[in-house]
Amino acid sequence: MLALILSILTLSRYYPHSSLFSTTISANLSEEAQEETQDATKIIDNIVEKIIRELKDMEKDDQKYRDFLTEILGQLGSLRISVSNMKAQRGILSGNVGGVAHPLSRSDQSYNEAMEFFLVEEIRKYVKLKSNRLGKQNFMGANGTFTSIGHACFSMKEELEEYMDYDVGDFCKDDWKVAQKLMVHGCDPLPRRRCFARAPKLYTKPLPINESIWKLPEDHNVRWSHYRCKNFACLARNGTGKGFFKCSDCFNLTHHEKPRWMQVVYLDPSSNSTPDFLIEDVLKIKPGEIRIGLDFSAGTGTFAARMREFNVSIITATINLGAPFSEMIALRGLIPLYLTINQRLPFFDNTLDIIHSTRFLDGWIDFILLDFVLYDWDRVLRPGGLLWIDSFFCSKDDLDDYLEAFRMLRYRKHKWVVVPKMDKDGSEVFFSALLEKPPRPF
Repeated sequence: MLALILSILTLSRYYPHSSLFSTTISANLSEEAQEETQDATKIIDNIVEKIIRELKDMEKDDQKYRDFLTEILGQLGSLRISVSNMKAQRGILSGNVGGVAHPLSRSDQSYNEAMEFFLVEEIRKYVKLKSNRLGKQNFMGANGTFTSIGHACFSMKEELEEYMDYDVGDFCKDDWKVAQKLMVHGCDPLPRRRCFARAPKLYTKPLPINESIWKLPEDHNVRWSHYRCKNFACLARNGTGKGFFKCSDCFNLTHHEKPRWMQVVYLDPSSNSTPDFLIEDVLKIKPGEIRIGLDFSAGTGTFAARMREFNVSIITATINLGAPFSEMIALRGLIPLYLTINQRLPFFDNTLDIIHSTRFLDGWIDFILLDFVLYDWDRVLRPGGLLWIDSFFCSKDDLDDYLEAFRMLRYRKHKWVVVPKMDKDGSEVFFSALLEKPPRPF
C-alpha cells in the first residue's frame, strides 16, 4: 500500500492531476471510462481512510513520519478533487446536465437537481452549474461557478417563480417588495436577474455631502409605490401611524435624530441611570483605534453620520420595513447594506473595529438565533474590537437568559447597565453594554 501511495505522490508532483487519468475529456466517453473514474475515486478514498487511521494510531514521537503522511494526504485530497472535476466536466460535455455532481461532493447526487424543482427557465439557468469555458480551474481554484439560492426558496416556489418571470433585457417589474418578502422569509440569497431595475422617474442629483446629512432628501429620488407615505415629510411627522414601530421617528432628523449619541435621551428618574452611551465616551476607551465598523440597527443612518464626525467609517445594515430606509441612508451620503438577519455577514474574519446594534435584536429574538448572530459578530470583530449593545429591551422575566447569551462571549465589560423601561410599568427593561473582544492567540 505504501508503494502505491508513493507512486501517486511522485506522479502528482510532475504531471497535472487530470493527466493521471485522462489527457482529453470528450463528449462520448465510454461506460468503461466512467467506471474507471469511479474506481479511481474509491481507491483514493480507501487510501485516505487508511492514512487517517494510521495517523490516529501513531505515537506522538513519530513526527517525521506523521509529517510525511500528512503531505501525502494533502496530495491525495487535491487528486480526488481533480477526479471529481473530470466527472463533472464529462457530465456537462455529454449533455447529461442533470447528473453532474458537485466536484467536492462525496456522493453522486446531482448538483443540478435543484433546477428540476422549478419551472421558470430563468431560475433553472441561474442555479445550473456553470463550467469554466477553458475547461480548467479559474483563479479562485474552482472548475465552475456554483450560484446559490436560500433553502427556503423551495418552500416559496410560486413567489420565487413570479419574481423570476420576466423578459431578459427588459425592465424588471416594480417588485422589490416581493424580493424583500422572499429574503425575510429565508429565500436569501435571492438569484440574480437579467433585467433592468426600475428607477425613480424624475431622479435628481443628490445634495452635496455638507448638506445631505441633516436635511431631508428630494422626494423625486425614491419609488414610493409600495409605501403608505408618499414623501419624506409624511415620514418625518409619522403621518400614517403605520410602518416600522421601532423607528417611527427616524425620519425626524432635527428633533429626534440629532441629539442621539451626543447627549443622554432616556434617563430613568428612579435610579438616575441611562442605557444611552455617548460616542465620545465610547471612543475614549480605545483612542485612535476605532476606524471602521458596522451598525446593525433599525434606522436612517444617524449613528453612521455621527461616527463620521469622529473620522470613523460605518456601514449601516438595514432593510426597507415600511419605509425607504436604504434610499434615505444613501441619499444622506452614507453606505446602506441591504441585509436580513438570516444571512452571514459579508465580511472576513477579524476585520471590523466596532459593531453597534440598537432597536433591532430585542426580546423577540429566539435564543438559538441570537447565539448564531453573536458568534458571527464575534467572527468579524478583530481582537480588541468593541461590541456596542445599545438599548436592547426585553421582558424582565427573560432578562437573565438574554444576559447569559452575551456573557458567553467572555468579552471584557467596559459598560454593562440594566435600566427599567418606564412605559411598561417595570415589566420590561433596557440593557446596554460595551464589550471588548479578547485576543485569542490559538
